[in-house]
Amino acid sequence: MQAVEESIYDHPTYYDLIFGSDWVAEYKFLSAAFDKHVRRKTKRLLEPACGTGRLLYRMNKAGYHCEGLDLNPKAVAFCNQRLRRHGYSDLAWVADMCRFEVARPFDAAFNTINSFRHLTTEAMAANHLRAMAAAIRSGGIYALGFHLTPTIGPTTDEESWTARRGHLQVNTRMWPRDKDPKKRIERFNIQFDIHKPTESFRIDDCLVLRSYTYRQFESLIRKVPEWSIEAAYDFSYEIDESIEIDESTEDVVYILKRQ
Repeated sequence: MQAVEESIYDHPTYYDLIFGSDWVAEYKFLSAAFDKHVRRKTKRLLEPACGTGRLLYRMNKAGYHCEGLDLNPKAVAFCNQRLRRHGYSDLAWVADMCRFEVARPFDAAFNTINSFRHLTTEAMAANHLRAMAAAIRSGGIYALGFHLTPTIGPTTDEESWTARRGHLQVNTRMWPRDKDPKKRIERFNIQFDIHKPTESFRIDDCLVLRSYTYRQFESLIRKVPEWSIEAAYDFSYEIDESIEIDESTEDVVYILKRQ
């Protein structure tokens, strides 16, 4: 199979297919989280690192006003093209999620699939949380989902999954290349095997991510006092089953409350 070394984010059609399959569970959970944890009625939503907008346009279809930002112009263009097909204006824009401003505050925000860990330094992560604090009104929330590093028990290092839409199938595999616990940098190889009726090829990429134990994340939050941890859930997205974070926790959605 022919292989190319390119960013998976530069291929929004394939990315959207692979990462868009679980949107129903995420949407139901987020809507319930807004009802449960936001102080007032939730109308305006923000999605940093919105990518292709797999949730963004569905939030708009559900009656919210939802905007998004992403650093990748191809993903933003894909997102806005889909919004226009559904009768909406361009609600996504290109921006660095460590440095952005909004004209009006939002009621809540969400970022659910590990994008936060692309911020590879403590300063970048803190600047992101400060920018989000400036964008979310007091009493609002930020639902932030990512993988923690357990300090006891097993870890899930390798994943593979398949998604299909019509005649297009994408097989994905992700596995660790190397980890540096001292620098808190982990690199993961990721492959998209693309299968179409007329061709098949592979996209090879490497994701560079910052690692967090639960104590390291709590330490980060203390550096940005505009936020507090209100609750936490796992990736089963059961709004009535919040979890207690400990050394064995791996998959978590933090509900951060804007003070």
